[in-house]
Amino acid sequence: MADTNFKIEPLFAEPVFRMNVASSISQEQVVALQQLAMVQNQTNLISDDLYIFRRPEFASLAEAVQTALDIYAREVLGIPQSLYVTQSWALTNPPGAGMHGHTHSNSVVSGSLYYAPLPNPTANMIFDRHKTYQQIQLRPDAARTNIFNAPYRVVKPEQGDIILFASDMQHLVEPNASQQHRHSIAFNSFIKGALGDYRNVSELKLSGEPS
Repeated sequence: MADTNFKIEPLFAEPVFRMNVASSISQEQVVALQQLAMVQNQTNLISDDLYIFRRPEFASLAEAVQTALDIYAREVLGIPQSLYVTQSWALTNPPGAGMHGHTHSNSVVSGSLYYAPLPNPTANMIFDRHKTYQQIQLRPDAARTNIFNAPYRVVKPEQGDIILFASDMQHLVEPNASQQHRHSIAFNSFIKGALGDYRNVSELKLSGEPS
């Protein structure tokens, strides 16, 4: 009889970072965000201003996000460079609206800030492990799903949460099944600092720009 002893070891992991910053969000900011001019964005609404963290009234929100990015760069990526917000925008999902699966271009780490009370049910974020079309679909039995074979993972946000993730991770938002609007802020970030090596003629200095 064949030896059936085996072990499974994880090789890599995809991090999703969560930090709650509810104390940095004022009711005046919530009102101001919900009063921003919005335009249609496929199935949901997006702010006409795509650099909202440049506005002085949202300075504490931008600072909280920067703190989260600093921790992510240091503790998750383990890099000497820093991350800075490139673009930032508000999103509103009316009843019935979700967001299709997508990734974020020209960004290293993307994130969401849930600044307002979330509807019930919340409409979760879904992270899909497959980034491209799959010709062969191998779905595990529900009872055998684990971190090695799960086709997707669900993240349920809470009010005040900043959620950070790699920008190339495919993600979507469930349709809003409530009768209330679902509000959030989304943002992208990029690297600031020196990359490569001077002597190997691969040095690249990225200064970054204010968000």
